[in-house]
Amino acid sequence: METYSDTSHDFLYQQVAERFEHLIEQGILNAGDKLLSVRSLSKEQGISISTAFQAYSQLEMKGLIEARPKSGYYVRFTPRELPKMPSSEQVYQDPNDVSVNEMISMIYNNLTDEHVIHFSLATPDVELIPKAKLNKSFTEALRSTSHGCLSYENIPGNLLLRKQIAKLSFNWGGVFKEDDIVTTQGCMEALVFCLKSVTQPGDTIAIDQPAYFGIFNVMNSLGLKVLEIPHDPVSGLNLSYLQKAINRHKIKACLFVTNFNNPTGISMPDEQKKKLVEMLAEKEIPLIEDDIYGELFFGKNRPLTCKSFDKKGLVLYCSSISKSLAPGYRVGWVIPGRYKQDIIRQKFMHTISSATPTQTAVGLFMERGRFELHLRNIRRALHTQCLRYIQAITEYFPENIKMSRPQGGYVLWIELDKKVNAFDLYQRAIRQQISIAPGQIFSTNGGYSNYIRLSFGMKYTEEIRKSLKTLGQLIRKMQTE
Repeated sequence: METYSDTSHDFLYQQVAERFEHLIEQGILNAGDKLLSVRSLSKEQGISISTAFQAYSQLEMKGLIEARPKSGYYVRFTPRELPKMPSSEQVYQDPNDVSVNEMISMIYNNLTDEHVIHFSLATPDVELIPKAKLNKSFTEALRSTSHGCLSYENIPGNLLLRKQIAKLSFNWGGVFKEDDIVTTQGCMEALVFCLKSVTQPGDTIAIDQPAYFGIFNVMNSLGLKVLEIPHDPVSGLNLSYLQKAINRHKIKACLFVTNFNNPTGISMPDEQKKKLVEMLAEKEIPLIEDDIYGELFFGKNRPLTCKSFDKKGLVLYCSSISKSLAPGYRVGWVIPGRYKQDIIRQKFMHTISSATPTQTAVGLFMERGRFELHLRNIRRALHTQCLRYIQAITEYFPENIKMSRPQGGYVLWIELDKKVNAFDLYQRAIRQQISIAPGQIFSTNGGYSNYIRLSFGMKYTEEIRKSLKTLGQLIRKMQTE
């Protein structure tokens, strides 16, 4: 009988595997160390041989250990072998008009090309999406309504979906009801509605530096200026820099990705989020929080949000299922606080209501408990993929690279030798059917020219390994030219 106990909901083999992973992370077990045999582990821990084998298999999938024929299991990789963290570029600058670089269009004009390895896309692999269960929920949605999902939804959004989102918010410290939530067509629409509600053309908005390039198009279309706030490689947003910027410029609003930032993968510590909310509340500056990656954490606990600390209704919280479940469904939402009526007015003017079938289907998917199960599965898969990608990059890229340490999300932020121009690397890589995101597209001034963003959303396969090896060879060649 198995005696090991734990209060978590993880399977027993996962609990055992996590204990080994912790020992490897702490350097107590190092590369080359031999582990107990499956039988010895079974006896020592009071678990079945099957459970012991599954625990080792879990660690083997993550690339942390390896099985050697007729010899046993050995530690294969430890985090101590990782490259250093990327440096932080902090150059004080005045607000900029946003220029939309043709580079972005060039990089993303082959999104549907199945022959290209898309390291440039921060989205889930199709294999990670529970297609059959989603289809079942979609069919249930069509059958469960008297009008077959053919009628307009309420302007705030599908009631069932909003109730489920309210329940989901409990994970990050939210205490909301369905009336506090407005649904949207994806997170980007939520961000646009928020910006339209709190700004006018010519206003200055503080954003992350580096930042997701998609927001630049939005800022440009709305006639807004942006002031980029640098990130620290460990703690995220530089709050002292932001405080100086607030004192120097008239900042109308802020828009930040506080959990698993794209492209850096950095999360602000929860105490830093609290300080940020308090700092902005003193000046009555609205904060638009993009938390689209928040549910994709690798640790035990979901990180909190800035909205968790919002006492004045100044935080407009935005998210969606585009990264966590189904990009094509275009289901998002905003919890806008004091700006709720402004958001509803924006939604009525631009879309009237969100799509009924997909909202209902996602609401049912959540209500049936399928979403929480899916989240547990995709978190484990992404964590495993992240480790495998990191190991391959460490092996194949030059030793002088620097790389982020994401604890969730989809992306790795990699600093290359200054001799390597990231866009030139993209052009060489795409000729090998490999697409990457060069650092220049993540800043309004074309900075980060020797940085690249790689997504680990695709399942790690032999093809992925070879593509990373090819990419490493290209980088090494560029360093010596």
